[in-house]
Amino acid sequence: MLRRCAPGPPGPQPLRHALPPAASAVRDRLRECAAWIPEAGAVLDLLEKCPEHQKKGGFPVVVFEGLDATGKTTLTQSVKDTLNGILLRSPPTCISQWRTTFDDEPAPIKRAFYAAGNYILASEIAEASTQAPVIIDRYWHSTAAYTIATEINDKVQDLPPVHDEVYQWPEDLLKPDLVLLLTVDPEERVRRLQRRGLEKTKEEAELEANSLFRQRVEESYRRMVNPACQEVDASPSKEEVLKTVLQLIKKHCAL
Repeated sequence: MLRRCAPGPPGPQPLRHALPPAASAVRDRLRECAAWIPEAGAVLDLLEKCPEHQKKGGFPVVVFEGLDATGKTTLTQSVKDTLNGILLRSPPTCISQWRTTFDDEPAPIKRAFYAAGNYILASEIAEASTQAPVIIDRYWHSTAAYTIATEINDKVQDLPPVHDEVYQWPEDLLKPDLVLLLTVDPEERVRRLQRRGLEKTKEEAELEANSLFRQRVEESYRRMVNPACQEVDASPSKEEVLKTVLQLIKKHCAL
């Protein structure tokens, strides 16, 4: 999923190949492990059915990104209802049942699964955006941000520089019209998680235990380009955040 770096000063070497740079590379990686991971073969079958070049329909496509407990689930549902839209999630429903299987695999296999999910989701977006506005709970920026934050084990200052190719959107993946990054104060986010009382995912346990990891994820989100993330403070009331988001959608998208 991360594009190959253009010739020039070398960046952090692990990031060059941390994610497959295109759909063809995703398929290759899934084929390599399908012999001992049956679910990889199933994901590959679904990916093979997706057209290579996805085109967006006439309705706007809006992605919501952010850490857990920033309000994505509630907000995406509210926006979907307000706009009479279609709500999609990453990983898409057709492969989400295999998420725990791939989360326990080595990083290259795990990342191939999430990369494949983005391309499968793109096929769903292409069809849905011919019918209504499309609201998406996570997409490529999540896949990239968590990969970058995992590969770089030190401080935010050790991330690749702002204009590095790792922050670019893949050339062969359908683009959204708008990406909104929801943020809340770290202490408030923890309070929300505690109120939810849900079992922690591996991702969430790492975010809570390692403040540097959380900072690297959030900063990676902020450095994404083409399209960049529009940051939204999700700390106010649900009604206020919804109002802000709808104003941004109206400003950036043709409705």
